[in-house]
Amino acid sequence: MTAVRVEGFTVSLDGFAAGPSQSLEHPLGVGGTELHQWAFPTRTFQRMLFGKDEGTTGIDEDFATRGFRNIGAWILGRNMFAHSRGPWTDMAWKGWWGDNPPYHVPVFVLTHHAREPIPMDGGTTFHFVTGGIGEALDRAREAAAGKDVRIGGGAQAIRQFLNARLIDEMHMAVSPVLLGSGERLFEGVDARALGYSVAECVAGERATHVVLRRDA
Repeated sequence: MTAVRVEGFTVSLDGFAAGPSQSLEHPLGVGGTELHQWAFPTRTFQRMLFGKDEGTTGIDEDFATRGFRNIGAWILGRNMFAHSRGPWTDMAWKGWWGDNPPYHVPVFVLTHHAREPIPMDGGTTFHFVTGGIGEALDRAREAAAGKDVRIGGGAQAIRQFLNARLIDEMHMAVSPVLLGSGERLFEGVDARALGYSVAECVAGERATHVVLRRDA
């Protein structure tokens, strides 16, 4: 059965999932890259980002690699694909990752502005969904063909799926940094009232890993 999962979504100690003022120069907002110092050194991310067969092992690596298991499709908020807002103006922009993005499966991007699909190297195709999270999830489940759907963020997209009780399991990495401002993951979300509870809490080398699961 297809599960809907969030994996490796990092928040600061003060609850921010991204820094302020996202831009081309600061894709994760000012200071946002500090959140992911647990992930970058791992073997999974060294292979994904640089094609290297090296990197750290241990608890952080275990959580990094399990986030890619059995994933048949992704759903992203628009700003996980581009820094721009409003109608598409730069049709040459094909995402943050270059010609061979790390997804390698169909990716459904939430947007208010239609755009033709973009096939990329390595099996990734970006599809642009204007009908909201329900349409995106229906299309992602069909494309996943029995595998799981991963919600890749950002925080606004995850909040929509949480408030609709559509996420089955959510792994957060709590990074020991303070951002002070930015975008809060749980703003306007009462996860407990929605039926979510803590299923795992594990201290890693550079982050604490917390897994939430939705009650049956």
